[in-house]
Amino acid sequence: MTVERLRHIPGIGVDKMGDAADAAGSAEMLRLENLDTDIRPPREAVEATLAAIHRDDANSYLPFLGIDALRQAACARLAGTTGVSYDWKSQCVISAGGLSGILNALLAMLEPGDEVIITDPAYAGLINRIRLAGGVPRLVPLTVVDGGWRLDLEALAGAATGRTKAVLTMSPSMPSGIVHTRAEWEAIAEVVRKTGAFLLHDAAMERILFTGEPVIHPASLEGLAERTVSVGCVSKEYRMIGWRVGWVTGPQAIMNDIGLVSLTNVVCQVGIAMPGAAAAITAADDGVAAATAEWKARRDAILVELDGLPVVRPDGGWSLLIDTVALGMKPSEASKRLFEKGAIAATPMTGWGADERAGRYLRFVFANEPTARLTGIRERVRRAWGV
Repeated sequence: MTVERLRHIPGIGVDKMGDAADAAGSAEMLRLENLDTDIRPPREAVEATLAAIHRDDANSYLPFLGIDALRQAACARLAGTTGVSYDWKSQCVISAGGLSGILNALLAMLEPGDEVIITDPAYAGLINRIRLAGGVPRLVPLTVVDGGWRLDLEALAGAATGRTKAVLTMSPSMPSGIVHTRAEWEAIAEVVRKTGAFLLHDAAMERILFTGEPVIHPASLEGLAERTVSVGCVSKEYRMIGWRVGWVTGPQAIMNDIGLVSLTNVVCQVGIAMPGAAAAITAADDGVAAATAEWKARRDAILVELDGLPVVRPDGGWSLLIDTVALGMKPSEASKRLFEKGAIAATPMTGWGADERAGRYLRFVFANEPTARLTGIRERVRRAWGV
């Protein structure tokens, strides 16, 4: 019998697609189903991690809230982005990956039945963590405008209620790749001010931008620093998925509770991974600009190849969405055809929002396949879908 907290958590689908692609063992298969990347981490991060393997202090539970150097580096990075100063001793907790930090923050913020505003589509792992923490997701639709994504500001304002306890944001967001404009951020900020909610910001991809515009972090907006909890990680920007290191930074009052949840939940982080994470953040050249340029080239290659199909342009991040319902196929059927006839592994967005919105789409991850392998994807799609 399924316990109540899991009753509305369907999973994310990526694991099944990944397992099927692994089992196929085909070198021809395009791996567009999982948020991996083939671009190497910063050299300093690898060297620091290798050195940490031989250190006794890295093979330890302590310190429970993360090593000093990493907490200091995370706070310095956030201060540089927001213009807000953070005390690393009282306003930063290291987590075992970004999503662990998200869950810890939600557990510290929510009472059962509290509502959390989040976009639709959104990463199923974020929606599921809201439910796991006892919250109720309030989905705000993203709409397609001029071939890209925009936030429905009227629906956003209407989603705020007396039960709103948090607004969970991500920009660029996964899986859509939306990058919020200043007007959208101001509308989000107005909801936070009106409701007194927390703004929980997933900053995992904040510098992976294809727009040429600077990063807008919500804590930099007027009056929001004291309501914003920011969760970063080394997984995406620094290409360090396997390290499982993140950080949570925010107002001291809520950080005390987030630290308590962290101690009660995962207890501590990956000891041998934290020195590498600190080295990545403080590296003279972390490689983010070069990696972003390469990811943009891969995005552009797919957009050119699939021109004329209902693909929505992402303005950042690692993935894009295609509306297969508009082509007469449910995403699950489109995925099956691609896998069997086109040698493409791609994940349906079932459970990544409402069925009538996110449920229309199939996701292509472009971060893990070089442009040379993406060339010719149009013929694979034609072979599988007949379009």
